[in-house]
Amino acid sequence: MFTGIIEELGTVEVLDLGADPAALRIRSPRVLEGIALGDSIAVNGCCLTVTAVVGETWSADVIATTLAATTLGTLRPGDRVNLERCVRADGRLDGHIVQGHVDGVGEILSRDEQDGTTLLRLRLPGGLSRYVVPKGSLAVDGVSLTVAAIDGDEVTIGLIPETLERTTLGTRAVGEGVDLEVDVLAKYVEKLTAGLLPAGAPEAVTGSEQGR
Repeated sequence: MFTGIIEELGTVEVLDLGADPAALRIRSPRVLEGIALGDSIAVNGCCLTVTAVVGETWSADVIATTLAATTLGTLRPGDRVNLERCVRADGRLDGHIVQGHVDGVGEILSRDEQDGTTLLRLRLPGGLSRYVVPKGSLAVDGVSLTVAAIDGDEVTIGLIPETLERTTLGTRAVGEGVDLEVDVLAKYVEKLTAGLLPAGAPEAVTGSEQGR
């Protein structure tokens, strides 16, 4: 489990897409503290298992289903990535509950500067908007963020200067894809309450209606 609080910006050294599975090597001295083989590290919000540690670099295998569901396959040597070690049970739980299981790839539609805050507008892939509510949590490239507004499949989030400086979101451009993970608690609630509404009962209020 993760929290969406980024610990370090790592640097991609190698992504061998010709290997089976694909082999990813990242340089990141800070997150390697206390890491052993088999431990988990989230890369841009995607949970990967450490397969090797050499000096200040570590490696992970990236299977085909992960490449298909995330933006990891677009990484190139020199790219920066958001990194977070799995959360310790004896530590503070900042951010929100993040599993490192990417639900889909969103698209950056616009970036606007307002009163020292960068507003990022994203398009969510089909079906994810029902799990997102105003002032709720959304992990974007592994970063825990608060939803400022939602209109249909479009979500607006606010980024403070600290987030822009410490994560890759400071350099993300319009048109780029980002890995998204919605709040897992919302998915559990949906499954557990399925079929509980009596016939003729009004449907749940949508995110866009809540934001009005």
